[in-house]
Amino acid sequence: MDLNTFWFLLIGVLLIGYAILDGFDLGVGALHLFARSDHDRRVFLNAIGPVWDGNEVWLVTFGGALFAAFPKAYATAFSGFYLAFMFLLCALIFRAVAIEFRSKQEPTIWRSFWDVAFFAASVSSSLLFGIAVGNLILGLPIGADGDFRGQLTDLVRPYALLVGFFNLSMFMMHGSIYLYLKTDGELQQRVRGWIYTTFGVFCSLYAITTIATLQALPGATRNFAHFPWVWGVVVLNVLAIANIPRALHKQAPSYAFFSSSCSIAALVVLFGVAIFPNMIISSLNPAWSLTIYNAASSQKALGLMRNIAFLGLPFVLTYTIAIYWVFRGKVKIEKHSY
Repeated sequence: MDLNTFWFLLIGVLLIGYAILDGFDLGVGALHLFARSDHDRRVFLNAIGPVWDGNEVWLVTFGGALFAAFPKAYATAFSGFYLAFMFLLCALIFRAVAIEFRSKQEPTIWRSFWDVAFFAASVSSSLLFGIAVGNLILGLPIGADGDFRGQLTDLVRPYALLVGFFNLSMFMMHGSIYLYLKTDGELQQRVRGWIYTTFGVFCSLYAITTIATLQALPGATRNFAHFPWVWGVVVLNVLAIANIPRALHKQAPSYAFFSSSCSIAALVVLFGVAIFPNMIISSLNPAWSLTIYNAASSQKALGLMRNIAFLGLPFVLTYTIAIYWVFRGKVKIEKHSY
């Protein structure tokens, strides 16, 4: 394996980690307004309170790795998605402020404002992530010099919006399963009903998105002939999705959460295989696409950063595991809770 492929795979691993971990807390945010009482909403906030900021470390690490390993792809992506990224950044900041401020004052109007802010920021973040993926699958108007030639309105396409809503449904399903793990009593039973609802929406949009992908981009499966093992990922993905209702029926929510996580990981892998070896596909001329070779840093830089990654990644993994171990178990509302 050459260094360029290694970094493509490592960026994929970081994206999988972020999608699984921040996916459920964005999903919890998208479900926030469906809670019936102030107590239930505090339970939701405290379910993700100790971990949400650690989850976003994976996004920061992903961005840093992309900048260091593929600077041309990083520059083009941020140029093309500049306004969209600004909206996303504002949503993520507003979401964090809502988590911290919401329970600091008693007035209903104060808490209602931050409840809506938390919900809106979580939904818009999930949609924007999906819309970005949809546009990367379709390709961007990239010129021969690697610069973005379009406008923000060029990114608002029906297929990209479909992927955005599919991503939102996936995060809401993932988030409801996580809430089922962290709650008990009557609230847990209501959350159990949400899992089946979000699971149904997710499966419907999954089928529609798959058909739309095959019609809009027939070349999306061209790499399946070069990498036959990808068919195994497809099968495992279907089995993981099918295991979610089975695990719930058998009163094994941890298996349902594991299956949901595997499904997200499989979808990211399939996305990576669909665009490989491209980083950003040019919709103007395929020859102008940015690949893992023409968009990469020098071999010396890639080799040096690989050694740094081998030293740093264990710290990220250790921190993540330690946080989840310390805050394991059901949520209990206390004096200093959110």
